[in-house]
Amino acid sequence: MSADYSFEKMCSAILVMSKPEVIWKLLNFDGQIKLDFSQSYLEGMNVERLRHILLAAVITSERKRAS
Repeated sequence: MSADYSFEKMCSAILVMSKPEVIWKLLNFDGQIKLDFSQSYLEGMNVERLRHILLAAVITSERKRAS
């Protein structure tokens, strides 16, 4: 499986997540970077912003893991 396909698949999965799903993923993120958000802070954001944060966290975490 190519890296491009994997990246596209990850983006697609995040794109279809509901707001509660994205919040859960952010609160339980177990990547190479630590996230420190409260649930109430995340609930105040729109779902598009939350998806952007999750995607950035996943990409950053993967880059750190690869280096």
